[in-house]
Amino acid sequence: MHNPRWKAGGRAFAHIAQFHPELTALRRDLHAHPELGFEELYTGRRVKEALQLCGVDEIHEGIGRTGLVAVVRGRSQSSGSMVGLRADMDALPIAEHNDFSWKSCKQGLMHGCGHDGHTAMLVGAARYLAETRNFDGTAVLIFQPGEEGFAGARVMMEDGLFDRFPVQSVFAMHNWPAMKPGTVGINTGPMMAAADRITIEITGRGGHGAHAYQTVDVVLVAAHIITAAQSIVSRNVRPIESAVVSLCAIQAGDLGAFSVLPGTATLVGTVRTFDPAVQEMVEQRLKELCSAIALGFGATATLHYERMYPATINTESEAVFAADVAESLVGADHVVRDLEPSMGAEDFSFMLQTKPGAYLRLGQGTGASGSALHNSRYDFNDEILPLGSALHASLIEQAMPLPMP
Repeated sequence: MHNPRWKAGGRAFAHIAQFHPELTALRRDLHAHPELGFEELYTGRRVKEALQLCGVDEIHEGIGRTGLVAVVRGRSQSSGSMVGLRADMDALPIAEHNDFSWKSCKQGLMHGCGHDGHTAMLVGAARYLAETRNFDGTAVLIFQPGEEGFAGARVMMEDGLFDRFPVQSVFAMHNWPAMKPGTVGINTGPMMAAADRITIEITGRGGHGAHAYQTVDVVLVAAHIITAAQSIVSRNVRPIESAVVSLCAIQAGDLGAFSVLPGTATLVGTVRTFDPAVQEMVEQRLKELCSAIALGFGATATLHYERMYPATINTESEAVFAADVAESLVGADHVVRDLEPSMGAEDFSFMLQTKPGAYLRLGQGTGASGSALHNSRYDFNDEILPLGSALHASLIEQAMPLPMP
């Protein structure tokens, strides 16, 4: 592998850099064989094979359907401590438009979010930890299915993840194209927003477009609801708080029936918030607006509000600790401790609702393609694999240090 344009220090990074080519080969193999949530059978087999070669102490399969957990015990167990690391494994239903040799071999599926890289980085950490064991306690490595909308983290927890592996804290990281390679970003509070799905069902009375006075026009009602919904953030959410209300799709009528007014319409969209109080207020205002606007036109509108992922909120002491660990690897100048939160969502949030922990961003740049996450030309930057692995491993070593001789 070529030398990166940035420097990272520490024993873990130097050790892991020696098997950078193997990590790259694994990452690219996973990229070529993408799988959706709870379908990660090939991925799981490859991870299991790699973990067996690494020499981890235990491998537990089938947690959360297709999830795996590896256990590595430190040189000493006197602390009784247990710390978790999590990587997501699933891909996206996107057709890939790259042309390199490791592009997706599955039509309509691709690793457009870098979970192939996250998985490879945690495998790299497993190998290092199993080879060195320079810690006092137990490392629990969580390979999670179904992050992309399937709430795989919650499913693993419902399947007894933290009952079987009662970690004191848990950490995860995600590549971030907007940050340069060799940088790490974090903050001590919200990192990602809550993601809610909204569906608005509008019922009126259909009829002929030439005789609109005989109808209750649901397209008109939908238009007023779409416009009014945008007043919630601008007029009901305090300016110092954050929310997004986006109505992203509308279905009504038939494009081939240009003179027929439909009797029903459906709007689908998303709400993003950080604060549960803001979340509740937005839901209530949407209900009131939909009902009142429809009533004003003689129609009815019903809001279905589905809370999908909660906000991803770091606990303060774990976030400060993770930033200190990152600083020990890349230096203070390359760690952003007050990273701006994203309105995107992440199901690691479920784990952080149960356990103290932190979610980090690992800079990877946009590479030759210049592409962001969830883009058909996205690819993970293999240059950062050793750093991600070393960051995972260093969290374990520094959270559970060996006792002084």
